[in-house]
Amino acid sequence: MRIDERAAEERHPGRRTLLRGAALGTAAPLLSGTAVAGSPAPGAPARAADSVSYRWLGTSGWRIDIGTGGGTGGGTGARTGAGRRPRAATVLVDPYVTRFPTGLFSGAFDPGTRLRVDKPLVRRHAGTPEVICVTHTHWDHLNDVPHLARTTGARVIGTETTYHVLRSFGVAAEQLSVVKGGEVLAFDGYVIEVASSRHSRNAAHSYFAPGTLHAPPATAPRTVGDLPEGDTLAFKVTPDGAPSALFMGASDFDERSFAGLAPDIAMVAVASTASTHRYVPRLLDALGRPGVLVPVHWDDFERPLTLPPRRDGTDLDDFLDRAREVSPGSRIVVPDYRTAYGADLRPRP
Repeated sequence: MRIDERAAEERHPGRRTLLRGAALGTAAPLLSGTAVAGSPAPGAPARAADSVSYRWLGTSGWRIDIGTGGGTGGGTGARTGAGRRPRAATVLVDPYVTRFPTGLFSGAFDPGTRLRVDKPLVRRHAGTPEVICVTHTHWDHLNDVPHLARTTGARVIGTETTYHVLRSFGVAAEQLSVVKGGEVLAFDGYVIEVASSRHSRNAAHSYFAPGTLHAPPATAPRTVGDLPEGDTLAFKVTPDGAPSALFMGASDFDERSFAGLAPDIAMVAVASTASTHRYVPRLLDALGRPGVLVPVHWDDFERPLTLPPRRDGTDLDDFLDRAREVSPGSRIVVPDYRTAYGADLRPRP
């Protein structure tokens, strides 16, 4: 373990020893970078730059509004080059908005902390999604998903474990799509590609709550410790005629599964330890050194989204240095909860 990692672990031992790590800080791009080229499907209408909007929901959570113009969901959208308006849709990735305290960031983590959902807050930030992508079933990724699925009818894409957990919460089987990695799913106006991934490793080369489910639990999970990791995925979302974006939920990966994804934008989970060998260079090489890098899962996810992001104690600066060294042509964007980003991950005016 490097000295800086040890110091961070002493400040936030729960985060270090149980889950993973991450880092970063402001909403401004840190590198000039190159322009992001879109990869429209054959025959797909080109989208105006403001017809796709990204909002960071903290941790690895994102709200993607497609064809909404202002990016608030449910809008009429900007006209395409052919004069047609793209259909409006909202896609969520790992939407964890409730953000309740567990003691994780004070060094007194309690796996018996009860799960709970702030329903008005979730609806305000998440809107009415058409699809929800879940990278894995730890609480800071899944907690708000059962409520959203039941109340909006959204389709949920995730692992078999995600399927069984959501069934135990009363989500209809017809809403659930089980994936393993390698699937390329076509929706009206966008494509979602699934990649097999891996969960972050702590300093002991392990992680919190491993395990998978092959049947619904006898009772719905009630505590954060009741939710196993359940295998980990990554998702590449490509709106028609717009840049593609990869979403990671943890800071390890399957190098062979990531090779060839070549996203224009990569939301990359930042590692908290050196347990994963050469994480940054291997990851960025596998992804083809994306034009835009967006570090995620670096914030204290027990603070409300109304407050500015606060680092969770991991070495963000080290990640930035390594990313600059490996991929100097990439533009790095450190996200902020309060900023809406356009299709190229530049802040909207």
